Amino acid sequence: MTIVSPITVGPEPGIAYSRRSSLATMARIVRNPLDAFPPEVFDHRLVVSRIFGRDRVYVTDPVLIHEALVRNADALDKGQEIKRVLGPAIGEGLLTADGAHWRWQRQSMAPAFQHGRLLGLLPAMIVAAEQTRDRWRAAKPGTRFDVGHDMMVTTFKIIVDTMLSGPGQIDAGRVERSVTDYLQSTNWMFALALLKAPDWMPYPGRKRTEAAAAYMRDAVLTMIADRRREAGAQDDLVALLLAAADPETGRQMTDAEVADNLLTFITAGHETTAVALGWTFMLLAKHPAIERRVVDEISAITAGAPIAPEHIEALAYTRQVFQEAMRLYPPAPMIARRVLKPFALAGVTIEADTMLTVPIYALHRHAAIWDDPDTFDPDRFAPEPTKARHRYAFMPFGAGARICIGSAFATMEAVAILAVLLQTVRLEAAGPMPKALMKVTLRPAETVLMRVTPRL
Repeated sequence: MTIVSPITVGPEPGIAYSRRSSLATMARIVRNPLDAFPPEVFDHRLVVSRIFGRDRVYVTDPVLIHEALVRNADALDKGQEIKRVLGPAIGEGLLTADGAHWRWQRQSMAPAFQHGRLLGLLPAMIVAAEQTRDRWRAAKPGTRFDVGHDMMVTTFKIIVDTMLSGPGQIDAGRVERSVTDYLQSTNWMFALALLKAPDWMPYPGRKRTEAAAAYMRDAVLTMIADRRREAGAQDDLVALLLAAADPETGRQMTDAEVADNLLTFITAGHETTAVALGWTFMLLAKHPAIERRVVDEISAITAGAPIAPEHIEALAYTRQVFQEAMRLYPPAPMIARRVLKPFALAGVTIEADTMLTVPIYALHRHAAIWDDPDTFDPDRFAPEPTKARHRYAFMPFGAGARICIGSAFATMEAVAILAVLLQTVRLEAAGPMPKALMKVTLRPAETVLMRVTPRL
């Protein structure tokens, strides 16, 4: 197939056209969007493809990513694809908003994620992890657990206890099921967005998806109404959002706008950390020598005492393990932006209305950036290799002004959970690592049951 594109390619090396049929690409998107990435993204700097008459540019060079997402940030917006996929669930919250509306929301939430405040949340993180540990240790010997599900439960409890001051009337189990139900059909939603199909177009699982989004929004709106009646009884993210005022107009957020942002953190905030932890435990089960180093570090830092808040920051190797797991299995495996006005990138003029994609999954496994890229090696994130590497070579939380506001929260939370659990239990998994399946986040394609045994 010959691609007919208005994009012109200059003489720079490492740039390729991807020649795959639009129909075949669409089928891959529905099945697993990772399979729809052009194969050239794993060894080229920039790849141009054309899907149903629209250009898509994939960027996997850290320098070019910085050029696109930072220096040309004003020439980009989120585009309709991401809004169509996530909008029904999280509306115009921090993840999907653009321009002044995004800046105001980001400014309003920033105090909740200051370092000093995050340190004060560590006890709640540890307690949630201890509850999971105790449930595992109370089970019969040889019991296998769906660790991915248990990480969802653990991180959801942390989100609601730290950011919402407790779940109130929110049914944690139903929220978790609703998130999973919603994500099941997102690949169809993405494919229909690429086709520019009308919003009413049916797709498999649509009723289940709409019911999931409706339940989550209704539950959060009820909680917001309750909190407004309490008139500032709590000091948390909800209180910050209720009190926030646009610095330009002075207006405060409506209940719908508060709900958009709370839904962003309730859903995306716990889902991404949970899936990253699930991959981490699976990788450690396959690499006992690395697991032993983690356990030895925990033992050395704690001297055998229970995990306490002051231990978390000192667990440097444990943090490296989590970072390396996110390199191989980034919880958000792709960033997409719509080009609003033309700009040049590596000799390529990228026209308005082009979709610019950073395939983070491919970036993290790119042959020109990482030695032996498919190998699990936490020493990549030791201080010296990290200093020598371009900061945009590793992007589990995005990049630029729109980097995830909760990145420090998520990393601190993950290290705390790993430390509490690995200190006293060992996890084992049979069979090879599962295939990665993209449903907005990067989940295993099948449920992985792991045997949990006490650590002697």
